[in-house]
Amino acid sequence: MHRITVIGGGFAGLTAAITAAEAGAKVTVYEAHHTLGGRARTAEEPYRTNEGPHALYSGGPHWAWLRQRDLIGPLAPIPPLEAARLRLKHHGALRRTPPFAMLNLLRRSARQAPVDVDFMTWAEREAGEEGARAAAHYSAVALFHHDPGSLSAAFVQERLRRATKLPPEAHYPRGGWATLIDRMAARAWNLGVRIETLSRVDTLPTDTPVVVATSLDAARRLLKDDSLTWPSGRTALIDLAVRTRRGDAFAVSDLDSPGWLERFTAQDRSLAPAGEQLIQGQIPIAPNESRSAGVARAERLLDMAFEGWRDRVTWRRESVANGRTGAVDLPGTSWHERPAVDRGAGVYLAGDQVAAPGVLSEVSFNSALTAVSLALGRRNTLDLKQA
Repeated sequence: MHRITVIGGGFAGLTAAITAAEAGAKVTVYEAHHTLGGRARTAEEPYRTNEGPHALYSGGPHWAWLRQRDLIGPLAPIPPLEAARLRLKHHGALRRTPPFAMLNLLRRSARQAPVDVDFMTWAEREAGEEGARAAAHYSAVALFHHDPGSLSAAFVQERLRRATKLPPEAHYPRGGWATLIDRMAARAWNLGVRIETLSRVDTLPTDTPVVVATSLDAARRLLKDDSLTWPSGRTALIDLAVRTRRGDAFAVSDLDSPGWLERFTAQDRSLAPAGEQLIQGQIPIAPNESRSAGVARAERLLDMAFEGWRDRVTWRRESVANGRTGAVDLPGTSWHERPAVDRGAGVYLAGDQVAAPGVLSEVSFNSALTAVSLALGRRNTLDLKQA
């Protein structure tokens, strides 16, 4: 029987643990915190917030894997009336429809964007400056980067298409991502996985293959490998609970600069007490930009879309997600150039900044399957996905 050690009990770590245990391995998971989940933790009641939206994209590979194992659980669908309240800020005003030029970039017949050119340069040739800038800023909902137009055109185009697909691919587990993590943890326990929380690992074990399913920063320190770096985003997050008012927007996308507001209780009333709504603002900020500057931009969007919100606030929290929103690919790079899963000597990486395809959490999933496949000496992950 194979023995595998997994360091990190977040989405990637639990995916690796379940996959390895299903293949017959004896697995131990070490998690430094007292709870599992990593960045997929959900705050406790009464306001159940995540660090970012944490959507599951139904077009991704993990959707079928999770569904096959009955791990997705109840979802929180967006009511049609709420979906109709999506607003787009363009030229300083809220609108219901995007600029026509932006639609040219969303057509299925649109040409495949190149890897080695930045998105703005390519998109301007395809749709003009106005359409290119609006599309770049809208794509921030799946990028969390302050300047999406500077990134690889192919990288941004894939996320733009996924974020604007109809019907929407994004789905939200009812009760927040903690409910998904709880189901994954229960599955791991039932498979015999040993899970040790409050167990920080400072030295790698040498008697088993090791899957390091931590942030890239933590992996760099643990492995003492300065090459483990890759660009990511920096995002100001503002969470608000406000008293309910009819007519509030469901979501607001800023097409003048990257930014997104979403009223998550529109689809999931369990996230806040009765009579209150839970809103999150995600405002990408530059490396030298302060959190307060990002929060100020969020407040200006709130002023436009949530009338009288300042007088309705019952709870508020602000934070910055720095390098915690997944990899972004600069022109001339793709996921192939990110830090490799196989680090040699029986050590494998899993996480959202690792060399694996996909959007957002799909990268963590794909890298976890690849890591386990390599640790078990298999050539591909197809049999693990279907196990």
